[in-house]
Amino acid sequence: MDKLFYTIDEVSKMLDLPKSTIRYWEKKFRKLTPVRTQGNRRLYRKQDIELLKRIKFYVHVQGYSLEYAGKLIENKVKGETIDLLKELLELKRILEE
Repeated sequence: MDKLFYTIDEVSKMLDLPKSTIRYWEKKFRKLTPVRTQGNRRLYRKQDIELLKRIKFYVHVQGYSLEYAGKLIENKVKGETIDLLKELLELKRILEE
C-alpha cells in the first residue's frame, strides 16, 4: 500500500471481499469511516483497510459474529483476556499466504 486513498473496487480486490460486504460492514462498524468525495464515492485510507483486514480476520477466520467482532474492535469485551499479539500474528500469517 503506497497511496493515500483507495477506491472500493481496489479494496475489494486487495482483500478478496465483495464490495457489498465492505459497504455492509461500513454500516455495522462505527470506526469504519471512509472519506466521501463530493460525488459520494468512498475513498479508503490505510487505517480503513487495516480495520477491514481485522474485521475479516475476526469474522472469516475466527468465525466470530459481526456483533462480537464489533465488541472486540470497540474493546468492549468484558471478562475475557484477548491475546491480541497472538491474533495479530495469526492474521499476519494468513495475509502473507
